[in-house]
Amino acid sequence: MGLIIKIIAVISDSMMVPVMVLLLGLFVYSLYLLGGFFSMYLRLLAERKSALKAVRALESEESPEFSGIFGARLKEMASLNWNGMRCEKRIADFEMDCSKELERSKFLVKVGPMLGLMGTLIPMGPALVALANGDIGSMAMNMNLAFTTTVLGIFIGAVGFITSAVKSRWFSEEISNLRYALDLQTERRNGDS
Repeated sequence: MGLIIKIIAVISDSMMVPVMVLLLGLFVYSLYLLGGFFSMYLRLLAERKSALKAVRALESEESPEFSGIFGARLKEMASLNWNGMRCEKRIADFEMDCSKELERSKFLVKVGPMLGLMGTLIPMGPALVALANGDIGSMAMNMNLAFTTTVLGIFIGAVGFITSAVKSRWFSEEISNLRYALDLQTERRNGDS
């Protein structure tokens, strides 16, 4: 039994370096994701008025201005002559792109805290052994490592959660506006025939 415990302890201790490397990598990636999130937010702020203007123009049967990314999507749908099946395919493709974008954030939500917990528990064993041996310095170092990896894991998970929740709302709003524009054009075409 003592041999099995030693083997498990060695395996557990050997996982600390990969966990720390992965945590550092995910931390850098979460900062990158956060930068992209703020960039997207600024773009959406700048384009929100033009998107609403385009939708209002479609409601009042005027020609919309195709500016910004939302306008480009509307222009693409108009170039398809508002064909329901083709436009729905474009909207579905956009939904898939949104889903892929959200998966990045969801990955951080799941993996960040998991690695943070592993980074917490792995050094706790050596810290308890050091405490039993009276080596307060080693114990303090391991406890510090345990708590810092926890904080890092929670930060990574929080960035993933916040960006996922907010981007999901943004994407849903844009998809809803695209479907609404398509429905308006389809209804108008059916009313004309």
